[in-house]
Amino acid sequence: MKQIETEELSFDDFDEVMTPRPEENDFDRIVEAAIDRRGFLGGALAFGSFTALGGALTASTAEASADRFAFTQIPTNGDDAVTVPAGYKVDILVRWGDPLWSDAPEFDHATRGTAASQERAFGDNTDGMDVFSHQGKTLLVVNNEYTNRSIIWGANPDQKAANDDDIAKGMLAHGVSVVEIAPVDGAWRLVKDSPFNRRITPKSEMELTGPAAGHDLLKTDADPTGKKSLGTWNNCGNGRTPWGTYLACEENFNGYFSSSEKTQDQKPVELSPAFVRYGIRTKDWGYGWAKIDERFDIAKNPNEPNRAGYIVEIDPTDPTSTPKKRTALGRFKHENAELVINGDGRVVVYMGDDERGEFLYRFVSNGVYAPGAPTEDLLNDGVLYAAKFNEDGSGAWVALTPEATGMDAAEICIHTRMAGSKVGATTMDRPEWVAANPKKAEVYCALTNNKNRGVKTNAGGDPTPAVGPNPREKNNYGQIVRWRPEGGDHTAAGFTWDLFVLAGNPTVHKDAYAGSKNIDADNMFNSPDGLRFDSSGLLWIQTDGNYKNEGDFAGQGNNQMLAGDPVTGEIRRFLVGPKECEVTGLTWSSDRRVMFVGIQHPGERGDSHWPEGGEATPRSAILAISREDGGLIG
Repeated sequence: MKQIETEELSFDDFDEVMTPRPEENDFDRIVEAAIDRRGFLGGALAFGSFTALGGALTASTAEASADRFAFTQIPTNGDDAVTVPAGYKVDILVRWGDPLWSDAPEFDHATRGTAASQERAFGDNTDGMDVFSHQGKTLLVVNNEYTNRSIIWGANPDQKAANDDDIAKGMLAHGVSVVEIAPVDGAWRLVKDSPFNRRITPKSEMELTGPAAGHDLLKTDADPTGKKSLGTWNNCGNGRTPWGTYLACEENFNGYFSSSEKTQDQKPVELSPAFVRYGIRTKDWGYGWAKIDERFDIAKNPNEPNRAGYIVEIDPTDPTSTPKKRTALGRFKHENAELVINGDGRVVVYMGDDERGEFLYRFVSNGVYAPGAPTEDLLNDGVLYAAKFNEDGSGAWVALTPEATGMDAAEICIHTRMAGSKVGATTMDRPEWVAANPKKAEVYCALTNNKNRGVKTNAGGDPTPAVGPNPREKNNYGQIVRWRPEGGDHTAAGFTWDLFVLAGNPTVHKDAYAGSKNIDADNMFNSPDGLRFDSSGLLWIQTDGNYKNEGDFAGQGNNQMLAGDPVTGEIRRFLVGPKECEVTGLTWSSDRRVMFVGIQHPGERGDSHWPEGGEATPRSAILAISREDGGLIG
């Protein structure tokens, strides 16, 4: 195999390089069938009927709202800075490596710190986050998804770990940061030494709960009960509960495991179908955790990967509490967890599995939520479903039960992807954040992109035809799908769907790849990722896409954040991030006058020194954005 620099590969690309998937390109047949059905491709998609695509644009005049955007759209750019509209200001709230306690050193640009300093500092590569009010305090909880090896080890000549402390430093940059924040002299700041400050890392104790807890597949020599695990890492999006807890979402957990075992001819050992489906390989992504912790050596601990890939519930108000992995919500590459309280009180959680060709899920609790009543079982006891999207704009949630899958309840929770395949769920273009409209019963999901659409199967061998909510082969732009549950009931079996937006580039393409009617040369973008509604019902869209600003992506500039009106379909750009970053994570202060936004991996290819400029180390950070007139901002 050609030597590949894994630092330059995305997580999914690395997995595919290690286990190539066969091509199954039958796009010509798919296109012909699609055109026969409704003229869906070949220009009609972008410029013709809007029946199944962006239905918001045909909203009646009576339904359409007045201009609800409190800002003027800004243009794209390639600057190494954060750009927002006139009338808004940006402060840096907290950065990777900022100490949470006074006895920890300030970030060292020359060394990028040590394991000891990182354990007491804000983690790296911020992602999903939320704000909680408690005892008059404001608590910010932030996922620290991963770390860029070339940056955290950038002080070393080869930009690789030189010793065990370097590996431990990288490990401890992962996890979740809980910090108290407060306004100081007109700007929000981290409160050092707060009793609520906390780092939750890959070494922190966790409790496994729900149907899979105690199952043989979760037992290890270190934990023969199968109910106590260590650590959480690669948490992407998030969720929150009405009872005041935070939901961290374990996504690309697989790339931290490796194997020390070799066959007699020194070839890698053969992996189980479950390991292959979940991307567990004999080689990790380069973090080297198995060198300092045998948990990550699958030859010595073959069940350890089964203990990662869950939703983790955290109580930010109690620094002594043990986070709980909720196995009932399934095991896959969780993006976020959008929790809705249905009209009958049942808890509904929508979740996407962020890998090319994987599925969209829903969990429905058996119990009901009532303020002040016990909540422990609400995320432990319920039914998991996978989504099927029909080409006529209808859809259904298929229950993942033992009868439907031939798997027992625990196996469904541990090997959820296989359960989804068994019921024929629809393969999706990397389902990322899900957001529920607070103004009406409708739900949105960012399908960020899928270069394998119509070309290759998913990791389980399921076909990925370019039809339905995933209509374009080799989809490098992405789209946002929207569905409305039957009767406004989030627990209903059926739903109807359309596409709110199909991202594209109308300056380069004149066909389906130009995008939908609500995309033009001024507001175009690629790879929608983070989604969140504000209290007024505007949908905020954050991107994690191609920023080379040339070819198919000419004119799209750096990654960005936009706002969309679900009624009119209009989309406007609000923010452009610095070079080589992802814009991800969004929440608001309790008075809705400050918007907190995350900037992840600036300079991931070496071309940024944001936020400090000069020759400083690029650092992920949380922004505090407000209006200069002090007005509401969401």
